[in-house]
Amino acid sequence: MFDIRRREFITLLGATVSWPLAARAEQKLPTVGYLGSSTASAQSQWVAAFVQRLRQLGWIDSRTIALEYRWAEGRSERFAEIAAEFALHKVNVIVTSGTAPTLAAKRVTSDVPIIFAVASDPIGNGLVASLARPGGNVTGLSIQQTDLAAKKLALLRESVPGFRRLAVMANIGSPAGVL
Repeated sequence: MFDIRRREFITLLGATVSWPLAARAEQKLPTVGYLGSSTASAQSQWVAAFVQRLRQLGWIDSRTIALEYRWAEGRSERFAEIAAEFALHKVNVIVTSGTAPTLAAKRVTSDVPIIFAVASDPIGNGLVASLARPGGNVTGLSIQQTDLAAKKLALLRESVPGFRRLAVMANIGSPAGVL
């Protein structure tokens, strides 16, 4: 009779000790989905800096946070597909770099926070309501340089007295190029 109770006690003790470990293993880490426009190797320096800064803030991949990377590999049609995958898997936040992937993510979800590392004219492209108060689920850093363009042109006029014409080479298919 003592052996049965001893076995029951050991089983109970084992279950009691292992339960918190099992419960912790079942907890899902906060997940960051990174939507990259090119390839992992092309953006490796930026990703390394991103991971390093997260680590400095106490967010360590696979320990306190899960980082999920998806690469469009230069194919813009993949932005919406990747963003939809992140929304389906319920990542906690989507990180992008550039206007096109951010727009694609915004079209797919209004629930998941989207942070863009850099985007051109986020107000004009409909990413945010204003730079001071972005509103919605999208925020980030702007490389909006339209305000500086007039100043640069004025400096050029002052420094080149006979200045009459200026040619600008840009991709008119890009919202930043049009600006």
